[in-house]
Amino acid sequence: MEQDPTPDAPQPKIALVTGASRGLGAALAEALGARGWHVVAVARTTGALEELDDRIRGGGGSATLAPMDVTNAAAMIQMVQAVQKRWGGIDLWAHCAVHAAPLSPAAQTDPKEIARSIDTNISATHGLMQLVEPLLRARNGQAVFFDDPRAGEKFFGVYGATKAAQIALARSWQAEAEKIGPRVTVDSPAPMPTATRARFYPGENRGGLTPCRDEAARIVAALLD
Repeated sequence: MEQDPTPDAPQPKIALVTGASRGLGAALAEALGARGWHVVAVARTTGALEELDDRIRGGGGSATLAPMDVTNAAAMIQMVQAVQKRWGGIDLWAHCAVHAAPLSPAAQTDPKEIARSIDTNISATHGLMQLVEPLLRARNGQAVFFDDPRAGEKFFGVYGATKAAQIALARSWQAEAEKIGPRVTVDSPAPMPTATRARFYPGENRGGLTPCRDEAARIVAALLD
C-alpha cells in the first residue's frame, strides 16, 4: 500500500473509502481530498484508482491507494495494520463497496452471483466493521453506509436482499455504538448516473439524475459541517 503524505508532514484527517474507484465512492474521495483530508482509497481496479489519485492531487489533496478486494480478508487485515501503524486510526470510514448482481428472477439467479453478493455485501462488510472499529475509536471517528432500498422489487432479489442485510448490520452497529462510539450513519443517496444504475436501468434518461459530485458534497457537508 503506497504511503503518502511523508511522515514529516502535518497530520491531516484520515478517511478510508472502500469502493473508491468510481461512482459515489470516487466522488466522496475527491470531496474529502478537496477539504484537506488524506484519503485511503480501496478498490480492485488499479487504473481507476490512479485516475482518482490524479484528480485528488489536482484538487490539492492527497491519497494513499490500496488496490485490494474487500472480500480478501488477508488483504484487509494488511491494509488496516498499515493504516494503524502510519496514522494510529481514522476519522471517517465511507463504505461504498458493493456487488450488484445482474437482474434476474429470484428463483433463477446464478448461484455464483449469490455467493459473490453475500461475500461482498455481507461478509466483507462485517469483517471490515470488526477491523475498522478500533481505528475509528482511536480518533473518535465515524462510519457511513449507503442504503439502496430495492429489497422485494422484482428482479432485484439477490442485490436487494444482500444490500438490505448490509444495512441491517450497519443499523445494529449504529444502535450498539450510540453511547460508546464510533458514530455510525446510514445515508440514502438520491439516484445518480452511476455505471451500476445504467446496468439496472438501460435506456433511462439520465438527465434527471443527481450528479455523484453533488451527492458527495451533500453527504460530506452533512457528516462534517
